[in-house]
Amino acid sequence: MLFISLPFTQKHLPVCCELPATKFTCNLTGDYYFEYTECDSTGSRWRVAIPQRPGECTGLPDPVQGTDCTFSCEAGEFLEMSAQECTQCAAGSYSLGSGIRFEEWDDIPPGFSSVATYLDNTPHGQEGPSCNGSSWIAQGSYVESNRDECSVSLVYAVHLKKQGSVSFDYQYVDNNIFFEFFIQNDQCQEMEKTSDQKWMKLTSNGQWSKHTVSLKSGTNVLYWRTTGVTVGAKVVKPVLLKNIQIEGVAYMSECLPCKPGTFSKAPGSSSCELCPRNTYSGRGASSCTPCNTSTHYALEGSTMCKARPACSKKDYFQIHSVCDEEGKTQIIYKWIEPKICLEDASDAVTLPPTGKREPCPPCNPGFYNNNTATCLPCPQGTYSDGLKECQPCPAGTEPALGYEYKWWNILPANIKSSCFNVANTKCDGMNGWEVAGDHIRSGAGGSDNDYLILNLKVPGFRLPTSISGTSGTEFGRITFVFETICSADCELYFMMDTDRRSTSVVESWEGSKEKQSYTHIMTKNASVSYTWAFQRTNQAKDVRQYINDMVKMYSITVTNALDGVASSCRACAIESQQPGSACVPCPAGYYIDEETNQCLECPPNTFLSGHHVYGRDACQPCGPGSRSNKEHSLCFSDCSFTYLELNQTLQFDFSPLGFTGSIMNGPSFTSKGTKYYHLFNISLCGLEGHRPAVCSDNVTDLSDKDPHSAESNSVEAFICQSTVIPSDGRGFRVALTSQSTGLADSFLGESGETGLYHSKPIRLMCIPFFFTFTTSSCENGRNTVVTLRCNPEKSAKGEISVPRECPAGTCDGCTFHFLWESSSACPRCTEADYHQIEGACKGGVQDTVYVWTEPRLCTGGVALPMKKSMSCEMIDFWLKVGAGVGAFCAVLLISLTCYVWNKNKKLEFKYSKLVMSANKECELPAADSCAIMEGEGEEVEDEVVYSKPSLLRKLKAIATKVH
Repeated sequence: MLFISLPFTQKHLPVCCELPATKFTCNLTGDYYFEYTECDSTGSRWRVAIPQRPGECTGLPDPVQGTDCTFSCEAGEFLEMSAQECTQCAAGSYSLGSGIRFEEWDDIPPGFSSVATYLDNTPHGQEGPSCNGSSWIAQGSYVESNRDECSVSLVYAVHLKKQGSVSFDYQYVDNNIFFEFFIQNDQCQEMEKTSDQKWMKLTSNGQWSKHTVSLKSGTNVLYWRTTGVTVGAKVVKPVLLKNIQIEGVAYMSECLPCKPGTFSKAPGSSSCELCPRNTYSGRGASSCTPCNTSTHYALEGSTMCKARPACSKKDYFQIHSVCDEEGKTQIIYKWIEPKICLEDASDAVTLPPTGKREPCPPCNPGFYNNNTATCLPCPQGTYSDGLKECQPCPAGTEPALGYEYKWWNILPANIKSSCFNVANTKCDGMNGWEVAGDHIRSGAGGSDNDYLILNLKVPGFRLPTSISGTSGTEFGRITFVFETICSADCELYFMMDTDRRSTSVVESWEGSKEKQSYTHIMTKNASVSYTWAFQRTNQAKDVRQYINDMVKMYSITVTNALDGVASSCRACAIESQQPGSACVPCPAGYYIDEETNQCLECPPNTFLSGHHVYGRDACQPCGPGSRSNKEHSLCFSDCSFTYLELNQTLQFDFSPLGFTGSIMNGPSFTSKGTKYYHLFNISLCGLEGHRPAVCSDNVTDLSDKDPHSAESNSVEAFICQSTVIPSDGRGFRVALTSQSTGLADSFLGESGETGLYHSKPIRLMCIPFFFTFTTSSCENGRNTVVTLRCNPEKSAKGEISVPRECPAGTCDGCTFHFLWESSSACPRCTEADYHQIEGACKGGVQDTVYVWTEPRLCTGGVALPMKKSMSCEMIDFWLKVGAGVGAFCAVLLISLTCYVWNKNKKLEFKYSKLVMSANKECELPAADSCAIMEGEGEEVEDEVVYSKPSLLRKLKAIATKVH
């Protein structure tokens, strides 16, 4: 039994002794709410009542059959659960009917999550731990991605009752970030239908693009993922998202209140409107509250009124007034609109007085004023320098049409100025640029991160009559002179939109730049829109802190503009010298002779300059080792080369190397360890000067099936470069190629004068190919040298390498070097590259074979002659004859020798007898003297036997007796 004393109440009891709560009957005053159960297999559901505090009330309504699962309300309505009927939203709220919208980004909305990962394989096998702080950042009206190299996903899961869609607005201007949007189901399986829309396309600076993807019923997990790759020290620009809208949630159980700064004045609204200038509103407003404009101000869509600051020099700007009837102008100072400062504040500056009236600047070339205050274009067939009246062109000449804007008293008719803000449209009513007499400069804008836009439209180009039928590669050119003055991270973009397809950045400049000129050549005859966009800083700022940072444009010149005017006349080709002779077209590759005004063909191996076709100087010689095409429009290498070395002519055939070769060097690593490669595609020669090397961007344009289409985000050149992130680098399914750029768009020539050298023990022949690419990033353009080296040990395609000290192919970003070693780089073989070897005569046959002289440094050309075999019978007969003659001569010599010897013996015998006959009257010598042996009397003459006295002594004795 529990005893309770009277002075105590229930709140004084310990927890274990608390009395059970008293239950009460639920009513319709907010004690419970309705929800639907999940749909069953028949498509049915039930409406059930859920108490606000479970277990505290009784008497809940019984469950009732609910509406079918595909039921939905119209925009501006919500489903009133008690009656299960669609009801209009009250004023101050809105509804999409069957969708939800996220347009407030003061914080990351509930349901969204930001997940950072770093799935890179660093050189040491470590994952980067520095991504813990990386996240998508809410910026009020939009959300921006991280600015580092981490992969960060903005994730949202939604359960759809029926098929629907998701749409969002985005800005994606920096290709150093990979931006992908994909969808997974509740089993984390990626939807196949979105594979061709996964990678977002780049947008123009300051422009928002809308992306829409269909969704299936059931659970859909949405991913917006960005991955930065900071190659170099340049800071990446983040991706911006806003106005995320999801359709297919079947119904809205309640209307959404209008966000602060907006209102909806009528029931049943599907959206809310921005509060006008100098008014504000809170959440759920049906009207906006005006500010006290004498002391406060509010911009469009404000949530509160702000106190007006004292006026300063940043709050006004100067312009030149329109020329009056007397041809006078003056500098006028105006407050920047909307004016938010107070002039009567104690420390406020006053508006400077209007300047003195001065003579107006002259009209731009091609215009005249005709003693009026307005400059008018010269009539067709006439010209003017802007100072004189329009005059007709002389006979044999025609107007040089185009634009030449160098005086800026008013904006020309075909130039427009505007302002874009990355967050909203609060600067739409402002001029982005202001005229200033001898130049035009960027305006104040609404904030420092506004894009200040200057746009020039050209409907097309028209070549001079004399060259209208040629096949030249230049239809016109635009040249502008500018300078930038910056104290922050300003950037100037020069963009181009051809045939209203897509705007692409041609060139950009960061920071302060001295006064300089830039020229872009048009190689396609099409309507084009040129755009200059200037941004003082890409950081989100709502104030004008860097108002003095500006860009000044001094002149803009466009040649061969279709609707242009003429500042001068140029000579043209005519059929005769009669006065009034009309211009006639010259054939392709012909120039106009300055003396006769007749069309003459350019000499061989020269190309016709696209900028002018007048005089022999218009035919520019091709570089060494190159030749011109039939139309003399360009020079190219036909893959053949001739070089004279030591009185020997070397012939080269580079045809096996003419098609595109590739090299992917690396890997390299960014400051945070992201692995990437540099991919180079090289087209060396042939193809009549066509540039077949293509570097595509499969990140921002995977859905484009044709890489050569006009909208394709790819680069065609002789040599191009892409940055490749392998599939294992960030967990991607395929390797990503991005940041494609051209390295060579013009072939200058090939040479052997400095590229051919010798080294021991093998002679290596090197022939460099020289290319160039026009860009303002390098003072002398971007130059590339591809050196071909003869290496018989390599294949016909060979191998391409880069210098060891410059693994990216360049050390300064402006000069690239490649070495291409191949057997195809060796000279063609000639008769001097082989020799013959004669074999011995065997079986009456003698063979002669031919072998290459080692080391062999040639390919192709003449082939080795076949082995030759000859009968050697004639050679054996003469050998026998010679041997016979030799033997006969030897026998004859021996016989003669014997005969002479025998004769000599007989002669000696006769002389002996003569001596003896001379001594008969004397007595015979003693017994020791010579005597006739027995049996020798018959053949006394045949043999003689004599004693020791020699023949010489006997001759001396005979001589003595005679005397």
